[in-house]
Amino acid sequence: MSDIYLTNTLSRKKEKFEPINPPRVGMYTCGPTVYDFSTIGNFRTYIAADTLLRVLKYNGFEVTYIMNITDVGHLTGDNLGDADLGEDRMEKSAQAQGKSAWEIAKYYTEVFLKDFEKLNLTKPNVFSKATDHIKEQIDLVSGLEKVGFAYKISDGIYFDTVAFEKKTGKKYGELSTLDIIKEGARVEPNPEKKNPRDFAIWKFSPSAGSGLPKRQMEWDSPWGLGFPGWHLECSAMSMKYLGESFDIHCGGEDLRQTHHPNEIAQSEGVSGKTFVKYWVHATFLQVDGKRMGKSLGNVYTVSDIERKGFDPLALRYLYLTSYYRDTLNFTWESLTSSQNALNKLRSQLLALRESRKRTVLSREKEKKMEEFRAAFTTAVNDDLNTPRALAVMWDMFKSNIPAEDKYDLAISFDDVLGLSLGRISSFQFPISKEIKELVGERERLRKEGKFEEADKIRVKIEKTGYALEDQPEGTRIKKA
Repeated sequence: MSDIYLTNTLSRKKEKFEPINPPRVGMYTCGPTVYDFSTIGNFRTYIAADTLLRVLKYNGFEVTYIMNITDVGHLTGDNLGDADLGEDRMEKSAQAQGKSAWEIAKYYTEVFLKDFEKLNLTKPNVFSKATDHIKEQIDLVSGLEKVGFAYKISDGIYFDTVAFEKKTGKKYGELSTLDIIKEGARVEPNPEKKNPRDFAIWKFSPSAGSGLPKRQMEWDSPWGLGFPGWHLECSAMSMKYLGESFDIHCGGEDLRQTHHPNEIAQSEGVSGKTFVKYWVHATFLQVDGKRMGKSLGNVYTVSDIERKGFDPLALRYLYLTSYYRDTLNFTWESLTSSQNALNKLRSQLLALRESRKRTVLSREKEKKMEEFRAAFTTAVNDDLNTPRALAVMWDMFKSNIPAEDKYDLAISFDDVLGLSLGRISSFQFPISKEIKELVGERERLRKEGKFEEADKIRVKIEKTGYALEDQPEGTRIKKA
């Protein structure tokens, strides 16, 4: 088991990874809020977490992996800097689409899970939905009340950040890069809060006469009808499945500012223990050099890239070409380059698979194999340096080690890269509509006995870079 190094956002340093209870590792990732489609930006974060998971397993660790699905409590005020204000995203989407909030959550969760599979992300031990863990969240609020870190105002129960700092001696918000975590500059501060940094852990149902619509997602609690604050769910669910202290918490860099500091305060406030040892955050994705935003018309989904003829795994390859902590600029040109590289990689693997023949390795070639394996491991263990890992793999293909061993090494590397290289076939190469139509026309001509005309179509197809193999079950198309 080689040493792994991770940049810990909490310490702002690259540290040697030392799990709490080796070889077991507890790992939690903040997942989607399912009021809309997850974007390719969201999936950059999830692929970074998946890569870390794969690296841990590659090194022999036994990982319990949890990802939450936020289906209640995430308010639109988060966009303005105060996640305690605004409409619930689920309720707002339901109103806009003429559906129930439960239908919205179900639909977008199902789409997310399909995209998750298309990108070959590893299924967690538990996809934990916020609405399935209301009891745990209520229990957490009650626990915070008992230790004196919660108080009631007109619109809910709030976490007392000043009391937390005084009683624990801990500094609230150490994870954040903000000088002080405060209410958003574009919203009016709540005068009832003891401190501007305090945040909601349970929100009350709108009172009669408030002018606010009745919510669809509400639950009874010791404080009356209401719903959990957005930050609460991750604390409650991660501690349920991983314990009061666990190893790794992942998420996007935006969550570093308030959501994750609030998780820390809630969790450590009720347990008195260090919540998470290592915090790992992926950096934002840009599109054409700009931030991604609906107002800019540059928010893309996995379905969008499929409609343009790209394989979702080309997107995964693109993300692997960049260090997860560096800003990555997405363009259609860069995705095209990644698709071409992925196609070339698949072609290499198909050729190796068809030509491989087990031979006795010379000591020199055996040493080269060991060096490639060591170089790849060193790269991925160095804070998930996937660009360097890809370079090692391409260098390996250029070497003079036998085809069989190149193939085996590539498949073992794919345990980390997640490009489904062990399941490739010629059918996975993008085939245009025109080529498919030509193949269909050739099949028709062959059935009619017009073999000369069929052969002319074969020649035409082969000029485009494809080859045909006539087999009993039909014609197989592959890259020439």
